[in-house]
Amino acid sequence: MARGDATALAELMQRHTRRLHQAASTLLGDPVEAEDACQEAFLQAWRLAADWQGGRARFSTWLHQVALNGCRDRLRRRRPQVEIDDQLPGDAALHPERWVARGQREAALQQALAELPERQREAIALFHHAGMAQSAAADAMGVSVDALESLLARGRRQLRQTLMAGEAHPAETDRRAGGTG
Repeated sequence: MARGDATALAELMQRHTRRLHQAASTLLGDPVEAEDACQEAFLQAWRLAADWQGGRARFSTWLHQVALNGCRDRLRRRRPQVEIDDQLPGDAALHPERWVARGQREAALQQALAELPERQREAIALFHHAGMAQSAAADAMGVSVDALESLLARGRRQLRQTLMAGEAHPAETDRRAGGTG
């Protein structure tokens, strides 16, 4: 890719897009914006390919760091918000109760993720959603593995507390998610 090989770029995109999109979607809370962020990350990686130092980091770690920086920029440019996808899945007519319950759980999780401090949200996105190893996620964030583990533990604890509080007060969760409560 450093030599401008479009075939190499296409292969790298095919190999890394899914995991990159999962992390970006978690960080941004919007799958469409995450797709844009991924495309920008690949373009940026294409431009900066000569700067990548293979001895210092794996390409996937470096690419996630490029994407993470792009997501941070996007978050700085907008107010925090959670987009709730209101499109019904194909089988919703068959099982509306299950669809509604799943949608409420997903909305509550997205809201809880949006309320986490940025670094905790990034750690959870890279480790849990993108499936990166702790060492790779730590490298992408520029922290030690111990610091990443701490961010993950605090983030999980906060998510658990937020979600449990939402179960104890469903009317409040409904109001935050746009319901009538």
